[in-house]
Amino acid sequence: MDKKNNLTIILCWFLVFGLLFGLYGCGTISKIGSQLTSRLEKEVSKKADKEEEEDLATLLREAERLFNRGSYDLAYEYYKKISDMYPGSPQAILAELRMADSKFWAGEYLEALSLYESFEKFYPNNEAIPYVIFQIGTCYYKLKLSYDRDQSYAKKAIETYERLLQNYPKSPYRAEAAKRIKELREQLATHEFYVAQFYYKLGYYRAAYNRVLYILNNFSDTDVYQQAQKVASLYYQKALLETKELAEGTKKDFWGDRFP
Repeated sequence: MDKKNNLTIILCWFLVFGLLFGLYGCGTISKIGSQLTSRLEKEVSKKADKEEEEDLATLLREAERLFNRGSYDLAYEYYKKISDMYPGSPQAILAELRMADSKFWAGEYLEALSLYESFEKFYPNNEAIPYVIFQIGTCYYKLKLSYDRDQSYAKKAIETYERLLQNYPKSPYRAEAAKRIKELREQLATHEFYVAQFYYKLGYYRAAYNRVLYILNNFSDTDVYQQAQKVASLYYQKALLETKELAEGTKKDFWGDRFP
């Protein structure tokens, strides 16, 4: 009985191979093989895409988890990995923005500034641009020095916040930007008055008066403006006296020596 069954199976296989050989001869088997290969490739591609999406989602979740718990340096590395591995994807663009955020919240404002500016440069039409401009201004705001030192960062912050208000007047950051502009302008005016007083003490009255005049012409919206008004007349009279002394050659410097 077993021999009979085995013989039957062998005959069936011969029939199958014969059929396949015939199909191959007319090109049908080639078409079938091509279709099967194409279908297999699509299935493999779908599986790979799905695995890639899962990997990307996992990286993004971990990056956000680290960011939210304050591990900004680690979060930055995950965001960078996403940006490097999936360039051009929406997640990669988000990751680039979050890289800047990570540096900002880590207190590394110069690095954050560079990353925010790069984002604005490469994605000028992105919906996050109002936020990015606000953050650029805030980096400068964080970097500003006290009123008695260089005011370059304070001026940059004002310029950036004003650009935000001009280009995106309805952004949710407008109120805070306007508030900081007022604060920063007060600081700039305080700086000018501080320098004016410094020159006055040294006896450089014309330089002192010019600083006061600058405040009167440019910072009428500040509290320092009133202080400048109070001393303007005195500083002016002293400036006239200094001009006369310079013309006569009798002007002396802070140490009592003849003014060069």
